[in-house]
Amino acid sequence: MNLVLFILFVVGLGWLKTTTSTSFNHQLVEGGGEASNGKCLDEERRALLYFKAYIHQIHNDPLPTWTTEEEKATNDCCKWQGVTCNEQTGHVTGLDLNFMVIEGKISPSLLNLSYLEHLDISHNSFHGAIPMFIGSLTKLRYLDLSDNFLYGTIPRSIGALTELRHLDLSKNFLLNGTIPLEIQNLTNLKVISLRSLNSFTVENLDWLYHMSQLEDLTMDGISLGKADNWVNVILSLRKLSFLSLDECDLSEVMHPYSNSSANFSFPSIVSLGLGNNNLNSSMFHWLFPLTTNRLEILDLSGNKLHGFPKYFGNLCGLKELHLENNSVTIKFSDLLNNISGCTSVTLEELNALRSQFTGSLPDDIQRFSSLGFLQLSKNKLNGTISEKVWLLPNLEILDVSSNSLTGVISENIGKTKSLTIDLSDNMFKGVPSEAHMSNLSSVESINLSSCKLGPRFPKWIQALTNLIYLDIANTKISDTIPVEFWNMWSSQLEILNISSNNITGEVTDLSSNFNRGLITTIDLSSNNFYGVISDVFSSLSWLDLSKNKFYGGISFLCQIVDGTLSFLDLSHNSFTGKIPDCLWHFKELRVLNLAKNNLYGSLPASIEYLINIEALYLFNNNLSGELPLSLKNCTSLTFLELGSNKFSGYVPAWIGGKLSNLYALILSSNNFFGTIPLQLCQLVNLQILDLSMNNLNGTIPSCLSNLSMMVQDGHPPNQIIHYYHWGSSFSDQREYVDRALMRWQGNVQELTSTLELVRCIDLSSNSLTGQIPYELTVLYGLIVLNLSNNALLGEIPSKIGQMKDLQHLDLSRNNISGQLPSSMSQMSFLNYLDVSYNNLSGRIPSSTQLQSFESSTYIGNVGLCGRPLTEDCSGDKESNVPPLVSQSGGGAEGIDELKRWFYIGGASGFVTGFWMACGALLLNRRGRYVFFHFLDIFKDWVYVRVMMLISKLQSFLFIWCIFMYV
Repeated sequence: MNLVLFILFVVGLGWLKTTTSTSFNHQLVEGGGEASNGKCLDEERRALLYFKAYIHQIHNDPLPTWTTEEEKATNDCCKWQGVTCNEQTGHVTGLDLNFMVIEGKISPSLLNLSYLEHLDISHNSFHGAIPMFIGSLTKLRYLDLSDNFLYGTIPRSIGALTELRHLDLSKNFLLNGTIPLEIQNLTNLKVISLRSLNSFTVENLDWLYHMSQLEDLTMDGISLGKADNWVNVILSLRKLSFLSLDECDLSEVMHPYSNSSANFSFPSIVSLGLGNNNLNSSMFHWLFPLTTNRLEILDLSGNKLHGFPKYFGNLCGLKELHLENNSVTIKFSDLLNNISGCTSVTLEELNALRSQFTGSLPDDIQRFSSLGFLQLSKNKLNGTISEKVWLLPNLEILDVSSNSLTGVISENIGKTKSLTIDLSDNMFKGVPSEAHMSNLSSVESINLSSCKLGPRFPKWIQALTNLIYLDIANTKISDTIPVEFWNMWSSQLEILNISSNNITGEVTDLSSNFNRGLITTIDLSSNNFYGVISDVFSSLSWLDLSKNKFYGGISFLCQIVDGTLSFLDLSHNSFTGKIPDCLWHFKELRVLNLAKNNLYGSLPASIEYLINIEALYLFNNNLSGELPLSLKNCTSLTFLELGSNKFSGYVPAWIGGKLSNLYALILSSNNFFGTIPLQLCQLVNLQILDLSMNNLNGTIPSCLSNLSMMVQDGHPPNQIIHYYHWGSSFSDQREYVDRALMRWQGNVQELTSTLELVRCIDLSSNSLTGQIPYELTVLYGLIVLNLSNNALLGEIPSKIGQMKDLQHLDLSRNNISGQLPSSMSQMSFLNYLDVSYNNLSGRIPSSTQLQSFESSTYIGNVGLCGRPLTEDCSGDKESNVPPLVSQSGGGAEGIDELKRWFYIGGASGFVTGFWMACGALLLNRRGRYVFFHFLDIFKDWVYVRVMMLISKLQSFLFIWCIFMYV
């Protein structure tokens, strides 16, 4: 018994010692003592490791320095990546994991970091709801959860974070609901960013009245359409300097401002953004109290403003005015007049890109002495540029491109201090003398494309020694380029575009002039350059040498190793040899065009690395072999053009399963054999299928009716344009439009911008057998159907007439039998038809459209009859012979005879006049089709009335002529 008591005593004493020690140490830590020596506490280290267990990063350890207890070298969590500790207590006070590319959920272990003041996990892929426990981190002063995939609502517990100064929940697109009322408890907030919470609706902003310390408020994308008196709320925030309410439905607010309220003072707003709110000029009455001389940046872009008030000219602190994408026509001179007060002295940037400004650049521009950036591109300016523009002392960037400005550029251009000049896509007649243009030696970027500079190559360009951007495309130059041009700007140029001229000269070295450290663009297309390309540099992003006379191999492509190339066009030249097997460098390549050269051999295995390729053009070469299986890795392909080569083998079935984004598949004029794989029917986005001129056999798959893009009415999605950043500037964007050679109305044509409207199936010139599947007739949107030069049997599907959008139908040179279906008379848009050399029989259906084609359309069908063929159908001759009435005498019989001859004479005169009028109509194809389409619609109505008017007439020809006249 005594032994038991002794043991209990010892255990109790030990427990008491441990408890006392722990309590003492805890008190030291609480009081900021020395217990931890600045090292993190075990409990908080474990909390961080639990946090790490909730996240991951594909292929990598997301936080490699966060280790377990066994790895003593990095056991101090205060030294871990993204972790900040109090140097004295060791408590974790900050967790900054932004841009770590990690995903997962927010771990509840954060609750154990009770001293956390700074939490930033922005720009990652965290998902799940914002946890309720977030309100327990009461020491938080900075909370940034932006740019993740958090969903649900903002928890009401967030109102407990009364120490919070910075709150950012932006760009969590799945968050919904509304802002909880408890947020008004965060009275110490200085920054609130709720941008792009597009599912949020806020009925009022009264909760902001409690946030007197607020300096920065961003609510872009949140609907404020019901927030009456929101202007009054903003005016109550005396310290607010930054306000952004872009795309907030402000035009729907019934009463944005009440001037009867006195609960506000003059605002201190420095930057005000109200863009994309569909506002009109009625907004200026409530904008006025928000604007003072403190305002430096005003963004009203993307609205419908009819003009600008005079008080804009009194904003004496305004430096930036953004008016881009304004959708109402305004005279540019009116704008300058209304902002020409003290604003004209301070304004440094005026951006009106893609607006509706008209008129010229007037002399009034000289008042804006501080202007350094003037962006007027893509407006409707239609006058001249004042010579005063070039005398603005601080102007560095001038862009008036894509307008209708005219006249000759002033000689004062030689006096400008601008670094960037863009006058492209206007109607300028030319530039001043070489002496004046040579003075632009400080210019770094000049774009004069579509201005008239030729016919001589402008020598003044060689004086612009600081150029990094030169664009003189389509400037009517027809001359030999100076040899020294190719080494004038050693390792300096970023963009060179001299395309669409008639410039000649040998080009061998494309490396010396260009900046090897930056993304670079070269466009020499559509000229007469020649030579063997031997050197290029590694950081090219855009290379276009198409439509020239270059020759030799293309192994120089292997020098482009930096992986930035996104566009490559070498088409329409005389390049020879094989495609080099070094395409693993081109993982960013989106368009590859090697068409119309003399390349041969099979496709290289490294084509599998073109994982971002969207359009691949290889047509009209001598390429051979089977399509490599590695091509199936190019899953981003939308356009595949391999026609006019010597490819062989089966049409790969994997195209249907792996290249599901294709809208155009062109394999024509090759040596493919076998049947058409059923898997092609899975290409639901397909608009163009061209397998013509191969050795295919078997039947036409009936499942082609699954090609739903050929069924839909209306315009398909715009897939034919590929957009690129032009050079290293993300503000410059260029587009490349797909193009395809197609047989259209009997001729081969290259289609570009109209390609998006084309829906085509061309299986012609193969050895296909069987019947035309009746299922094809559900492809209501089909424009071109060409099944000619096969061995098809059976009849034309009876419902083919329901393909009313069909414009080109070629079924010639088959073994098709039976009659032309009567439903074909409904095909009013048909402007090319060929059913020649089949076994068709019977009458050609009566239709103004079908009768308008030449007889060659129907030739070679011995059983066909009726117009426009000369063969009459049985019974036609009898019905065409008028009965002879040989009655003589006077009275009523004489009157009948007179009537008969009157009608015959009138009919013959009418026929002559009718064919004189219709002859012109027949020569005008477009007019003919419109006319006949209209006539078909009213055929029945007209026919009834004609029969009533001419019921006594018995001649079929006479009846037909009167019918056509009416």
